[in-house]
Amino acid sequence: MVKKSRYLAWFEEIARTDVGVVGGKNASLGEMVRAMDAQGTKVPPGFATTADAYRSYLTENGLDEGLGARLAELADGRASLQQTGASIRAAIVGGTWPAAIRDEIVAAYRALGARVGRNDPAVAVRSSATAEDLPDASFAGQQETFLNVRGEAALLAACRKCYASLFTDRAISYRQLKGFEHQKVALSIGIQLMVRSDIGGSGVMFSIDTESGFDKVVLINAAWGLGENVVQGTVNPDEYQVYKPFLDNPALSPILEKSLGEKERKLVYAGEAGGSTRNVPSSKAERETFVLSDAEILALARQACAIERHYGQPMDMEWARDGESGELYIVQARPETVQSRADVGALRSYKIKDKGAKLLTGLSVGDAIAAGEVCMIESAADIDRFVDGAVLVTSTTDPDWVPVMKRARAIITDHGGRTSHAAIVSRELGLPAIVGTGNATHLLHDGQEVTVSCAEGDHGFVYAGIAEYEVEELHLDAVPKTRTEVMLNLANPAAAARWWRLPADGVGLARMEFVISNVVKVHPLALTRFDQLTDPEARDQIARMTRGYPDKADYFVDKLAMGLSRIAATWYPHPAIVRMSDFKTNEYADLLGGRQFEPAEENPMIGFRGASRYYSDAYRDGFALECRAIKRLREEMGFDNVVVMIPFCRSPEEADRVLEVMAANGLTRGEAGLQVYVMCEIPSNVILADEFAKRFDGFSIGSNDLTQLTLGVDRDSAQLAGLFRERDPAVQWMIETVIARARANGRHIGLCGQAPSNDPEFARLLVKAGIHAISVTPDSFLAVKQHVAAAEREGS
Repeated sequence: MVKKSRYLAWFEEIARTDVGVVGGKNASLGEMVRAMDAQGTKVPPGFATTADAYRSYLTENGLDEGLGARLAELADGRASLQQTGASIRAAIVGGTWPAAIRDEIVAAYRALGARVGRNDPAVAVRSSATAEDLPDASFAGQQETFLNVRGEAALLAACRKCYASLFTDRAISYRQLKGFEHQKVALSIGIQLMVRSDIGGSGVMFSIDTESGFDKVVLINAAWGLGENVVQGTVNPDEYQVYKPFLDNPALSPILEKSLGEKERKLVYAGEAGGSTRNVPSSKAERETFVLSDAEILALARQACAIERHYGQPMDMEWARDGESGELYIVQARPETVQSRADVGALRSYKIKDKGAKLLTGLSVGDAIAAGEVCMIESAADIDRFVDGAVLVTSTTDPDWVPVMKRARAIITDHGGRTSHAAIVSRELGLPAIVGTGNATHLLHDGQEVTVSCAEGDHGFVYAGIAEYEVEELHLDAVPKTRTEVMLNLANPAAAARWWRLPADGVGLARMEFVISNVVKVHPLALTRFDQLTDPEARDQIARMTRGYPDKADYFVDKLAMGLSRIAATWYPHPAIVRMSDFKTNEYADLLGGRQFEPAEENPMIGFRGASRYYSDAYRDGFALECRAIKRLREEMGFDNVVVMIPFCRSPEEADRVLEVMAANGLTRGEAGLQVYVMCEIPSNVILADEFAKRFDGFSIGSNDLTQLTLGVDRDSAQLAGLFRERDPAVQWMIETVIARARANGRHIGLCGQAPSNDPEFARLLVKAGIHAISVTPDSFLAVKQHVAAAEREGS
């Protein structure tokens, strides 16, 4: 596609097929300028030098033979990596520009200034290796980028440095790792107009979940100022997740997650004259504010989807927002190189068992667990002392660290988000990593034994000592098809996407109380009655957590709706049955600000819980917030697959009161397709099943509570553990009876208790009784599915 010149082409003259001429980054930029502009994707204008320009520069400066000799010395062990890289870079930077190449670069730079109406415009000067961003190699950060370059002399100097950066120590090491021949790789330079993101914001965006490979979300990281801080992982950025399938509907706002990062510094222009950049502390207001508005998050996500559709594969993009115009730009796009190539035939499940004290928390990268001794390295100058197989602990990484990262068992950093350098490289190397811990380098020390767990959702944990854990492989080709639905019990929104490849029939139990305790963390009445809160410490904490919310109740609704949305999204359009909150009073009291609003009960297990709370003046305000969250989840976010389930409903009269309160809060059974189920966990639910069937669309058997209340056995009692049996004839009679009554009334009937997860044989009894669905923990899904298939074969 390149046609203008042997040495230079404008972006609009370049296609993605020109990787061999202008490298992956520049070919992608050209493709977007040509193909995506009509679709609303803005790319800053610019031009690229060609691979021929690089080769001519080397040849006319007489560098080819010297480069070959130095690389041969490295290969033979006669020179170190550091010696080789330094001598080659010095030779390239010391070269002079061939007149033809120099004149074309200068003329194009002047023409770019004329296009935008500025003399000596500020540009970004980016390296684009002709072998980079191939399907099996990301080349993440291997070459240099120079920002805010102004003036012809500064531009030519930056271009020489770009050429030299093809031989940074990290780039040489990476090519050796990937098997690329050094002198067969050339370098193109992209010269692109700077977006004034120094006074705006910028970041990284993926059209796939970088941890699970879930292909229906866009992941966006954002920070103030220029984007290098996010790319290099020197700040903890904001993180947003958006559900792609709903983006075509402008009436919906399918933002699944908004996480506020510290964004402790920002990269800005060092000055108008001469260019360059510097890091400055961000203001307190900036640290406490999201970089992007909801409208901007959705706009960027739509651009990510458009780019992915055009390229026909998941993409890794960099974006920038101009602080003067407010315009959003895509400044780079390349194929995502890890999750899009992951083995989809098997899932490896890690489960931590005996573990030490929790030392640190950060963002998890990958889903594995690793244990070993800490090797603390705070500067790249000290990487020679790294011990193979140790857990690398450092403040942040950049591409210079790659040679040592590949020798690590796991990685822990103080700074960085899920799209930082440390995260990207760890993912590519298949290493568990925990980034953005804040203080790992202060709390850990050399030789300390730790366990790094990335198997517990979005957040990773560092535990003291060498923990016991087990690894199990689930082979998806071994999952049989069944008539009986097999669904999943889920509580943690952060872990839901880990299981998205399981061919589950939906979510049979999503526990709202887990989202409240782990995501919201505040008692709902402490928000609706904040002025009455007497605990000064709780008031201060809640005020900090709800900053940005003029109405503190909106905080509860937002956090709860987004937390549940991540569960509902994972298997959409299959049903996601969300159980309304089922805390006991002592558990509610443990929420921030909760003790003031909860009674002290002798036996909370059979006390003020479930349905009885929802219509009571003592909790009605809190239940209203739960209803608002469900309404937002279904109507504003688009997850109409959500089914509401009422727990611990003791009588038909109580059911009527709950349904009345729900309707008063905008959730009317039958409207907009809303289905309402009831938990079957009290003997009265079985005895009066016909009456409950008139009021609800389905039943879900909670075998734990049903066993407890049928046998009169405290399920938490160690002394009575031998009496707690779901297979007891009395319990089996209860289960078989309610299945029969539900079917006779044309109602859906499932079971979401722990019994089939602990004892897959129990699933056979349920199938024979005619149950419609069984919901189990993800790690027992395959075993239960196999038992269900066997039971169906036996009964056919």
